[in-house]
Amino acid sequence: MRAIQMTEFGGPEVLELAELPTPRPGPDEVLIRVARAGLNFADTHTRTNSYVQKATLPLVPGGEVAGVREDTGERVVALTGSGGYAEYAIAPADRVFAIPDGVEDGTALALIIQGTTAWHLYRTAARVQAGESVVVHSAAGGVGSIAVQLGRRMGASRLIATATGEERRALALELGADVAVDPAPEGLTERLIEANDGRETDVVFDMSGGAVFDASYRTLAPFGRIVVCGIATGEPNEVRTGSLLRHSRSVVGFYLFHCLERPGMFAQALAELFALAARNELRAIVGHTYPLEQAAQAQTDLRARRSTGKLLLDPSA
Repeated sequence: MRAIQMTEFGGPEVLELAELPTPRPGPDEVLIRVARAGLNFADTHTRTNSYVQKATLPLVPGGEVAGVREDTGERVVALTGSGGYAEYAIAPADRVFAIPDGVEDGTALALIIQGTTAWHLYRTAARVQAGESVVVHSAAGGVGSIAVQLGRRMGASRLIATATGEERRALALELGADVAVDPAPEGLTERLIEANDGRETDVVFDMSGGAVFDASYRTLAPFGRIVVCGIATGEPNEVRTGSLLRHSRSVVGFYLFHCLERPGMFAQALAELFALAARNELRAIVGHTYPLEQAAQAQTDLRARRSTGKLLLDPSA
């Protein structure tokens, strides 16, 4: 089979097209003929071995696929852990989910990680209450675009989006944000408070870290929460306990894969999202689809934020 293989860690150039044996599923595993593989920001960290979960070489990257089960012919979306950038991939049976009729492969891939993350940001991490204001950073991206759409359902009274460029901010407004602002760190604190009608914010979903985190943290009202669900900049932050105490603020970390360790947490979120998508009540923003051999370019575009929505690889192209 054709696959993208890494034999060393480094830049996009380490993603090389290779011919590899088709994997064989073991007990409680499923072999999937891949129609589309999803790209995630985490893939770029895996490439440099800087992700939460450390990788070993050689490696076929890619943690999620949509396709057809070889044993039953059922359309599914699955969490593979690795091995997704290929014509065939193996996934644990309990991490394979049927795709409902009316839901396309790209939509399923946009929902299985980004969608469930957005769902849990509201319900599990921030525990958003009715009437609270919510700031969604990277609102035109995979997680952000879904988080904006879920906001009203989850109780948010005011949705403030940040996105780079007028086109992306326009998309955030179209998806349901009340206001969209530039995420540049300089002046961001003031812009967010102004966007919230001059009031401090209740909840912030941050995927960037660094200066964006610091500027966002300063906007929090008493009992406000900032949820860290990514560190795209790679820049560390330091929060002093005295600041948490004086302002009654909370900093919450969220890593989706902990939900997989608790039966029902992941499946409940995905089932609700699939139902919304099937009824056309939730729009997954699916971006460009790249041929398998352009995986390096796809990761480069993702990392440089030149993309909008969910990026995909097509192993058959």
